Amino acid sequence: MSKCRAAVLAALFLFLTAFSAAAQDVTLTSHDGDVEIEGTLLGFDGEFYRVDTIYGEITVDASGVVCQGPGCPNLEAFVARLRVSGSATMGEVLMPALIEAFALRNGLTARREQDAPTRFTYVLADKGSGEEKARFSFHNTTTDEGFSDLLADESDIVMSLREVRPSELRRARELGLGDLTGPNRSRVLALDALVPVVSARNPLRAINTDQLAQVFAGKITNWAQLGGPDAPIILHLRAPQSGLTQTAQDKLLSPVRLSLSLGVTAHASNGDLVKAVARDPIGIGIASQSNIGNTRPLVLTGSCGFSLRASRRAIKTEDYPLTAPMFLYLPARRLPKLARDFLTFTRSDPAQIVIRRAGFVDQSPEEVSINDQGDRFANAITAAGSEVPLSELKRLVTRLGNMRRLTTSFRFRPGSARLDAQSTSNVQQLARALEAGKYDQRELLFIGFSDGQGPAAANRTIAAKRAEAVREAVQHAAETANFDKVRIGTEAFGEALPMACDETAWGRQVNRRVEVWVR
Repeated sequence: MSKCRAAVLAALFLFLTAFSAAAQDVTLTSHDGDVEIEGTLLGFDGEFYRVDTIYGEITVDASGVVCQGPGCPNLEAFVARLRVSGSATMGEVLMPALIEAFALRNGLTARREQDAPTRFTYVLADKGSGEEKARFSFHNTTTDEGFSDLLADESDIVMSLREVRPSELRRARELGLGDLTGPNRSRVLALDALVPVVSARNPLRAINTDQLAQVFAGKITNWAQLGGPDAPIILHLRAPQSGLTQTAQDKLLSPVRLSLSLGVTAHASNGDLVKAVARDPIGIGIASQSNIGNTRPLVLTGSCGFSLRASRRAIKTEDYPLTAPMFLYLPARRLPKLARDFLTFTRSDPAQIVIRRAGFVDQSPEEVSINDQGDRFANAITAAGSEVPLSELKRLVTRLGNMRRLTTSFRFRPGSARLDAQSTSNVQQLARALEAGKYDQRELLFIGFSDGQGPAAANRTIAAKRAEAVREAVQHAAETANFDKVRIGTEAFGEALPMACDETAWGRQVNRRVEVWVR
């Protein structure tokens, strides 16, 4: 054998040996030595190993095995890592505020390291020893980029201002990420809303949603068409990749089968958008309710005389039609314990206070007395037609007179009996409250309402079925609740208490709902 050939064979042997070691970089052995698992370490969350073996991917409790091999982590100095990507609206203020509050409540320090203009990391460390416990890395871009990072395995959690798209769902399944619409794969972190805004120098005070849709579709192009001066309308929106712009398409334009005009001035941030509109007396924008700057918000109206403002309560109940839930999409795999603890904290009462202070709408249920709902009942009387007699309104007032409305409401996807995304989250929220005993010794009443399309009797029947379906969903989710301590019932009033005008698709959508009342 020549020296050259021998050298080649030796190099090949070393390569194959190294490849084999890399392909099986850990061996997990039970303490009694009876079980041995070899494979490639895919991850370690501080408690469990994820290993790719010849039998497929398995998860093993670290407390029951000894790890050997070059891939074994240091159990004593484990640092939890979490990668978060997506909406800058959520990542700039809300998530940092929650992380800092979480650290404070858990004896940790939170140090922010700026890695790049759109990237930063929070380093969480023990307040006493200074030992590093976690690194939460953020990529603040857009909702689109957040899902792209998840699909490219460059992120663990997506911050999203919209629901996941069908194309993203398909791609996630193809990549082995499972069903992103499945149980516990998403949650509503907080609530925002889309608000039409103009300059303080603009005379317009209100606009109906059909007009607003036609404006941003380029069908209405002059302020004179809205009762204003003879001047062109200049459109302002976030960039097309922004979740806010995509939500505007979904909630404002799609229901009336319109598409966004090509003549829109796109802005990189909500701050840039409101500054531009504030300077532009003939401009109009759709901004985040959490930051309208020096612009003036427009009231949403309808031809039947109803008007809706983007108030905190109207957003929380989804009575305001352009409510925009702020989602976190989560991986199917286990996250490190400290990351899971943080996600649990985001649903706590202290976290809801942080969310409010950050300028967003929290999800803590509030109870609204009937005396604070005068406008709603006045609208009901005004809108009552021949199919809603005075006796039905009297029945409604008599039944609800000594009860209070919860701000937790339930609405449905257009043309479907399925709950929308925010309402799905509300099911879990109300279920956790029942499990915690917050409504023990009280009565909860699920009340169905409908739009006014079709006969009133049929609408009451449909509303009753929806109320019963929501009640069943909440009780099914509240697995550990003691239902002997709380009275739960259903009722239906159909079209008797409209929230908006029925002549528009969004108005009918707002009117189809299940409310929760308590006594």
